[in-house]
Amino acid sequence: MPPAAATITPPRVRVLPRWCGLVAAVALLVATNVLVGVVWPAWAVPWKVVVAALLLVLARVCGLGWDDLGLGRRHLGRGLVHGGIAVAIVAVVYLVGVALPATRTAFEDTRAAGTVGAMLYAALVRIPFGTVLLEEIAFRGVLPGLVGGGWWRRTLVASALFGLWHIVPSLGLSRANAAVGDTLGGWGDVGRAALAVIATFGAGILLCAWRRWGGHLVTPVLAHLATNSLGVVFAWFLIS
Repeated sequence: MPPAAATITPPRVRVLPRWCGLVAAVALLVATNVLVGVVWPAWAVPWKVVVAALLLVLARVCGLGWDDLGLGRRHLGRGLVHGGIAVAIVAVVYLVGVALPATRTAFEDTRAAGTVGAMLYAALVRIPFGTVLLEEIAFRGVLPGLVGGGWWRRTLVASALFGLWHIVPSLGLSRANAAVGDTLGGWGDVGRAALAVIATFGAGILLCAWRRWGGHLVTPVLAHLATNSLGVVFAWFLIS
């Protein structure tokens, strides 16, 4: 009998070069940051879901596969395990932070004030779909894939862009959080924005490391979700 024909995997079609995709992705993110941060904040959640989908389409058009984006099925189980570890670490750190008087004020953020329904909406809808989904797809999935090169190159570029992404959200932080306001009250908007860029640049590197450890984008998604959503829950219990 003749030998079985070898299975040939067709090459991915690249319609755009990756550098064009990178420019387009950054431009889309800049426009999104201005539109939902300044002009149409009420539309932030649905618009960011749309942008996340557009970024995935753009990445595919530029020839990136699901494994390049951290969304392949092969490492999903490992990613979930590492993500569960990240959630547990965040929960323990928050419990210790709330228990210690010296750090408890850092959780007293007026943005978490409101009804139980408002808190649940923030923790289960606004943060997962209006923050985590887009930021993880963009800064730990699409942008590193479009940048290419070694892990450190991809991580540093994507994390620097992640830091810049947080300039607009940082401007009202000292007014919402008493601890931040006491610490940074004299820095002015420029100083607070610069510190926010540095802090989120570091957070971006850590989240990229979580993706590398887990082998899947679900790991930084869970770490990011735990950090933000649990933060809202803990803050709500403290100030309500």
